[in-house]
Amino acid sequence: MTVIGLGEMGSALAGAFLAGGHPTTVWNRTAEKADPLVAKGARLASSVRDAVTASPLVVVSVKGNAAARETLESAGRDLAGRAVVNLTDGTSAEARAVAEWATDQGLEYLHGQIMTIAPAVGHPETVIFYGGDETVYRRYHSTLQLLGGRGSLIASDAGIPTMYGMAVHGTMWGTLNGFLHAAALLSSEGIEMKQFLDRAGASVSALLSHLPSIADEVDRGEHATPYGALQHHLPSVQDLVQESRARGIDDEFPGYTLALIATAVDDGHANDSYSRLVDQFKKR
Repeated sequence: MTVIGLGEMGSALAGAFLAGGHPTTVWNRTAEKADPLVAKGARLASSVRDAVTASPLVVVSVKGNAAARETLESAGRDLAGRAVVNLTDGTSAEARAVAEWATDQGLEYLHGQIMTIAPAVGHPETVIFYGGDETVYRRYHSTLQLLGGRGSLIASDAGIPTMYGMAVHGTMWGTLNGFLHAAALLSSEGIEMKQFLDRAGASVSALLSHLPSIADEVDRGEHATPYGALQHHLPSVQDLVQESRARGIDDEFPGYTLALIATAVDDGHANDSYSRLVDQFKKR
């Protein structure tokens, strides 16, 4: 196979193919970046055309989908008949635009979203979401598994993998920001986070167990609940904001949560579950 783009992620992808015993051709605008891979047995292509014609499968990992398309276009007619797997980050609209262009060129196309950092590429538990041509995915399934053992085709729409990735990242950043705000609050009292997790870890972990029920409520559009209603969240968030201010801790993060809940309560949803706040995000 061929790997185009040898940044941190692209180099990891090529390394995984080589570790799996696959002859691998590589190309990068700055050729010197290929030296460690060449030392492991990769072949350095002299041009994009040379790289593309070397393999029926072309994997792309560059900075932005505009660059991905521009790089592929430079191969001209030599790209014909190839299968392209684009693992470049970007928005869903950008992924769909490249997919549309690839289809117009008669290419077989997959777009993928890698859900890990470069050192974990190739790990059996690494997740990669793919969207696009099912024929390509099935044909190269065993090869793509070398990049991440939990890779899967989730849609025929090339834009969906990026949406999945953003959803995971959004959940991650929200969780991390909440945890770090808690760390700032506790450390102001001289409490170590290790001590906190030793004693409250079960409660923190239990939060994830509520995600399936929240997801079900969002999917059904039904938010009424006999317990844990928004009106009961409100005073607790108010206390958190007040405590943060009293200790000189930034209160913007809990303050935003307070505004979301207060708006929902004012709109008549005091007896609904926390999942009702999805409407506030849709409005914004």
